[in-house]
Amino acid sequence: MEIVQQLIEFLGTFAFAISGIRHAAAKHFDWFGGFVCGVAVAIGGGTIRDLLLGVTPFWMTSPFYLICTALAQVFVIVFARSLKRLDNAWFVFDTLGLALFTIAGLQKTLDCGHAIWVAVIMGCITGAAGGVIRDILLNKEPLIFQKEIYAMASIAGGLLYWLLMVTGAHPGFASLLTFFFICLVRFLAMRYHISLPKLRGEED
Repeated sequence: MEIVQQLIEFLGTFAFAISGIRHAAAKHFDWFGGFVCGVAVAIGGGTIRDLLLGVTPFWMTSPFYLICTALAQVFVIVFARSLKRLDNAWFVFDTLGLALFTIAGLQKTLDCGHAIWVAVIMGCITGAAGGVIRDILLNKEPLIFQKEIYAMASIAGGLLYWLLMVTGAHPGFASLLTFFFICLVRFLAMRYHISLPKLRGEED
């Protein structure tokens, strides 16, 4: 399971880094600015999670995560025109990163001996907090505060993982099913414009 967890974090890092760099490219940031945004998305949520769990932030134990972000930037630079032709390519990478990092947060929290409900929260933080940091750097309204289903997809995936573990499912199977479920929720919400109700202000 440790190898599986590391693989999930590596894939999540690459997917999230591409998402952050793509957003930076849309704002015409230079290469350094793009790398900073990629790093912010790739390690931001996991760093907050690890600090809350009282463990060394994952990216400080290996240079691979920064190298992975650098490779993601090279990928975006080399295939910029190909990615530009893909509508909502950033959305796909962002969704993959959300699903992968949610699972990584769930598993690491459980490995630290915390209750499953804590793992659900940490999974959401791992998956969504990096995007908040990215949006702040880009001077944009954080995606999780908008009507689009984002953090709720992570929470729903965490609850599914909880249910599967309670019923005795294998962790590998639970992770795989949770991954596809989070991606499905995001894609369906985008396709059919599903969103949470908006709060009404006093003037409404």
